[in-house]
Amino acid sequence: MGYFNSRGLRGSTLEEIINLTNEVYKQKNLAIIQKIPTPITPVKIEGKNITLAYFNEKSTVDYLGAVQGIPVCFDAKEVSKNILPLQNIHSHQVEFMESFERQEGLAFFLVYFKMYEEYYYLPFKDLKKYWDKAKDGGRKSIPYKEFDKKYIIRAKGQFYIHYLEAINTYLKNI
Repeated sequence: MGYFNSRGLRGSTLEEIINLTNEVYKQKNLAIIQKIPTPITPVKIEGKNITLAYFNEKSTVDYLGAVQGIPVCFDAKEVSKNILPLQNIHSHQVEFMESFERQEGLAFFLVYFKMYEEYYYLPFKDLKKYWDKAKDGGRKSIPYKEFDKKYIIRAKGQFYIHYLEAINTYLKNI
């Protein structure tokens, strides 16, 4: 049926949870975060539905916004094994996040380990350490055991994935 039935929709459940959380953040005036759509070019349209399309440019990150005056950008990654493969992250994303942080923004990843049913906040600077080591011939993934437990994200009240608490923990520790 087309490109959308393959790897492109992995993580869509994670994104739905993030989107619901972002809506509550907006309603409570805690943050304004927008999902950035990936630009596509439709190839085949049946009625009102696009049944075949291709991505016409590289996307940067999944989400952009502001939290209490702090510009943020992040990407969501859902993994089924006990590692985050660095091949799931693209060099243009790393470059964008690096530039974003140079402009005093906060860049990070939200990672969902399906096998443990756990969500983690992964600061960009931590990802970058693994990224640079991989470029120099090192490990090509981040093992689950290397994720800092202080950045585990839990549901809380109306927040399905209350990642603002993890951001707060990170900001207190830098």
